[in-house]
Amino acid sequence: MDITAVSTSSTVPVTEPAPLKVAVILGSNRDGRFGPVVADWFLARAARHPGVETDLVDVAEADLPTAITFSPGPEEAARLGAVSARLAAADAFVVLTPEYNHSFPAPLKTLIDWHSAEWQAKPVAFVSYGGISGGLRAVEQLRQVFAELHTVTVRDTVSFHNAGALFDDEGRHLDPEPADAAAKALLDQLVWWGTALRDARNLRPYGA
Repeated sequence: MDITAVSTSSTVPVTEPAPLKVAVILGSNRDGRFGPVVADWFLARAARHPGVETDLVDVAEADLPTAITFSPGPEEAARLGAVSARLAAADAFVVLTPEYNHSFPAPLKTLIDWHSAEWQAKPVAFVSYGGISGGLRAVEQLRQVFAELHTVTVRDTVSFHNAGALFDDEGRHLDPEPADAAAKALLDQLVWWGTALRDARNLRPYGA
């Protein structure tokens, strides 16, 4: 009696995770600011990274009121609502900040302080620029602020020391390889944390 062994196997289709929605926050509104050069550079690197969708939130365009109130006027409420919806939709954040007087700009703090739940249980990464410090003192202060808001800050940063001398007139980095490698490391970590925390929030809403 012949017994034929039949091997059965089921193939479970692998579903690609949805792209990670990353809000890139341009944190300076100073006249003659260098931030747009850094933002364009970073957005180009993020566009090369698989699984990332970016949304640039510019504090200069947002023009949020500086007085925090529970009853903003109609115009202020409309501007605030537009920004709040974009932050709420994000899975992760990248904050682009200069360093002013050993700290970060007031409009960035205003944008942060207008919001609470939009930040919670999401990762935040930092790209900084400035003089000799490269904006790192601003980043260290921002880590404390975002810890209070129940975020996870990504360990690796991208920092540009004496930033104005690093880019040509077309916004191209003069020594791109180290900066590109730093951006990839930051994005790799952000995607890991962003995906893990998104899955966790979907499984169990964060109740801070």
